[in-house]
Amino acid sequence: MDTQDQNQKPQAASTQEKLKEKLVDIEIKKREQLTETKARELNFGYMNLVGFPISPDILGLIEESEAKKIKALTFYRDDKNIKLGVINPGLKEVQAKKEALEKTEHRPVDIYLISEHSFERAFELYKAVVKIRDVEYGVKITEEVLNKFQAEIDNFDKLAEKLKEETNLTNFIAMLLASAKNADASDIHIEAEEAEIIVRFRLDGILHIVAQLPKKQWEKIVSRIKILAGLKINVNTAPQDGRISIYMKKDKLDIRVSTLPTAFGESIVMRLLKSTATSIEFEDLGIRGNALEDLAREIKRPNGMIITTGPTGSGKTTTLYAILNKINNEGNKVITLEDPIEYELHGISQSQVDHSKDYTFANGLRSIMRQDPDVIMIGEIRDIETADTAIQAALTGHMVVSTIHTNDAAGAIPRFLSMGSKPFLLAPALNAVIGQRLVRKICEHCKTETKLDESTLAEVKKTIEEISPAASIKIDLNNLKFYKGAGCPKCGNIGYKGRIGIYEIFSMNKEIESVILSQEVSEYQMREIAVKQGMVTMVQDGLLKALDGITTVEEIFRVAAKK
Repeated sequence: MDTQDQNQKPQAASTQEKLKEKLVDIEIKKREQLTETKARELNFGYMNLVGFPISPDILGLIEESEAKKIKALTFYRDDKNIKLGVINPGLKEVQAKKEALEKTEHRPVDIYLISEHSFERAFELYKAVVKIRDVEYGVKITEEVLNKFQAEIDNFDKLAEKLKEETNLTNFIAMLLASAKNADASDIHIEAEEAEIIVRFRLDGILHIVAQLPKKQWEKIVSRIKILAGLKINVNTAPQDGRISIYMKKDKLDIRVSTLPTAFGESIVMRLLKSTATSIEFEDLGIRGNALEDLAREIKRPNGMIITTGPTGSGKTTTLYAILNKINNEGNKVITLEDPIEYELHGISQSQVDHSKDYTFANGLRSIMRQDPDVIMIGEIRDIETADTAIQAALTGHMVVSTIHTNDAAGAIPRFLSMGSKPFLLAPALNAVIGQRLVRKICEHCKTETKLDESTLAEVKKTIEEISPAASIKIDLNNLKFYKGAGCPKCGNIGYKGRIGIYEIFSMNKEIESVILSQEVSEYQMREIAVKQGMVTMVQDGLLKALDGITTVEEIFRVAAKK
């Protein structure tokens, strides 16, 4: 047989396979059309469940064995009704199940006609939901299980070893959470690569690989996480968001779960929402000196705006919470508008943005104004509508605290003006602007003195020399001491443990107000005026904290560029 004949045979086989697949598709479409026509004749709704996202808890309304017997399953539920897909709506068992569901779920059940093929594809989802009715959403992982694994797993090497051995998937997730709590991680990243699974923890803002697992475990891991978080297990081509709550004797651990489609599976991020973030005291933020005194004075005022600036992850929300905790009392009505609500604040009314219902920051803020608030927290000012409403609120007797995305405090006013805010309203509305970053703290268990190289030392001295005389800070430049973390088991040999803020803060004064009213204000000009008035810049504040042995010079220059 010549080479040409050998090449033609595989090509012919491939053509036949494609033709066969096409014929099958045509037959399936034909049956779906017949089912849709029959549904109209019988006055039922019609649904094709192939690829339809079905949540595990909704599928679990009917046991797998019963669904197989009566060829019916639930595929949708909301506050108004439940949708039941059936092949034969005339069966007595189907009608009985419909009535039983209406009684137990306290809402109407609507019957939809589905094809045999549609039912078979949806029924396959039961395979991924093992004992779905036994899964207690949000409380399956208990405090006792977490405590057990926290005691057993005290380093990342042991975690990686146990994750590879563990066959119980709920225990697998519990191990991850327990180890993350031990390490004080803010996020767990589980990422599907081509040949393996990478698990990383975000520790004090930096990601660290803690385990590399076989790719064969991926589908089981992602399915279990989705079940615990109440996500749709058969959706892997669209992002999803869910939540896992673990109830403890004295607290509650909330984990926000996000999934995102990637080239080799899905990326899963589990954010550990710590209730301690809501109880931080204003004085513990890391603000000090004149800046602390100025800000403490500004938040005592009955009206005006306090704005925090910085990139995502710079601790702005924590600062706002600390301010709210300072002024929250029985005499104040405090309302927040957030996207999303991450922490529950005691004694404060919290509202969440919902873009699907046109409940935006701007619309929500207008509604809040009708609630007679004293203090309003806005998660972010990102458009002129929100900015204008916030300014009007500040001018009409309300204290408004919010965030805006700029690199530093000096950029806030130019940002407001670029959005279209009116200078003659903005100037009297603003009380104070805060710029901030988070830096890692040196581990107290392995802190040791260190020497800087000549060029770095020269840059440090020059930056400190530029601190405004109005800040009333005296530093002996000939006697500078710096520290670093050598690395120890307490900090996972990283040398850092925990984070603290570095800040720059300026309050409104006549000179700044005059510049705003001129409408020709730049970041450089704002920074120059603020420094002259006594503002310590973020870099300067960070270096002062480095001199106190709280952080390192390297860390300051990593997160805050010198201006």
